[in-house]
Amino acid sequence: MPALTDSLFFAIYPDAAAAERLSRLAERLRAEYGLKGKPAAPDRFHVTLHHLGAFAGVPEDLVAIACAAASKIMLPPVGVMFDRASSFPGRRSKSPFVLRAAPDAIDTGLLDLHAALVVELQATGLAIKSNTHYTPHVTLLYDEHHLPEQAVDPISWIAREFVLVRSLLGRSQYVPLARWPLID
Repeated sequence: MPALTDSLFFAIYPDAAAAERLSRLAERLRAEYGLKGKPAAPDRFHVTLHHLGAFAGVPEDLVAIACAAASKIMLPPVGVMFDRASSFPGRRSKSPFVLRAAPDAIDTGLLDLHAALVVELQATGLAIKSNTHYTPHVTLLYDEHHLPEQAVDPISWIAREFVLVRSLLGRSQYVPLARWPLID
């Protein structure tokens, strides 16, 4: 079986000011809790909307189908606000340490964008599962320590686009493949 080299996912990115605040928060929490994991680079912070899978190479047919589905999304800009930090359980030796919002504080626009994307991807005939437990979050770093949820000063921004991203597995590199505006 060929080695998996790439993954594809839809995401929204923070603006530059929010990415800088995320970076400072990751460094502060890392120092405060003695975490060893290296914080993500500011240009890697993102909120995953939907993961399409991992592949040996980039499946161009899937990229075309995903792009066609995404082009049908007509939604306004989305407010993003995170005010909780915690570890997510993981299957790796290191758990993701993430920033997220309390369930009642998640902007419905973000949930609507996620749901609309799933609907459009399913409409293409792709075997896409709807994640009823979708938890919008930004991964700050990975660490072997598991930390309970704690309140942090809110970090927020307005997402004005969403992106199809290629992740080069094992290389900590993301390549945006296509972008779609969120228009009022």
